[in-house]
Amino acid sequence: MKHSVFVAALIGALAASSLLAQAADLPARTAYPAPPVAVPVYNWTGIYLGINGGYGWGRQDPLSLITNQFDQVNADINGWMVGGTFGAQIQSGRVVLGVEGDWDWANVKGATTVRPTILGAPAPFTATLASEINSVSTVRVRIGYAVDNWLMYGTGGVAVVNGKTNASLSAIACGTVGNLPCSGDVTRVGVAAGGGIEYGFTPNWSVKAEYLWVGAALNDAHLNMVRGGINYRFGAN
Repeated sequence: MKHSVFVAALIGALAASSLLAQAADLPARTAYPAPPVAVPVYNWTGIYLGINGGYGWGRQDPLSLITNQFDQVNADINGWMVGGTFGAQIQSGRVVLGVEGDWDWANVKGATTVRPTILGAPAPFTATLASEINSVSTVRVRIGYAVDNWLMYGTGGVAVVNGKTNASLSAIACGTVGNLPCSGDVTRVGVAAGGGIEYGFTPNWSVKAEYLWVGAALNDAHLNMVRGGINYRFGAN
């Protein structure tokens, strides 16, 4: 009996050792890489406020700010501007739609000396005209294409331009020819159009560079504006 138990135990031990040897010969289990971590997509949706500043150049009819009795005169103007920005936009896929407005204080000015004409006939005096644009405001639609943190956009809408002129007349005094005064200050409505690029460097903060063309009161003023700005967007993820 004891001999039979010993033999059975010996056979079991040999079988167990054979199974362990076979297990040792099996190839190691392949380690699969962990699934990639999803990178969050930048979100341009929100209401934002900001500041902007830049440079403007173009032309203005300085006499039109005083009177409409003379033919058009063109004077080159240029200078700096700075102001505030507000807007709201919503993103759907890569398309970003929004409305943006701004108000800029401007110091865009120039001077010229001309002999005014009426229907091509020269006036009996010359006028030295110092003209400037004091402020530029716009309300525009923006349509953009987003590539993560980058946004490229076109824009267009309404512009409001305030300008003034001071005149110095030769040979005559102000008010003696057609009640022509020596100064004028006029606010004119026109159009604005352009485009730009914006980069979001945090979920809420972004910087932009843009170009706008502004035309006021038909041919009274044309202004090219190159501006940079920084915006803070509320409600960003």
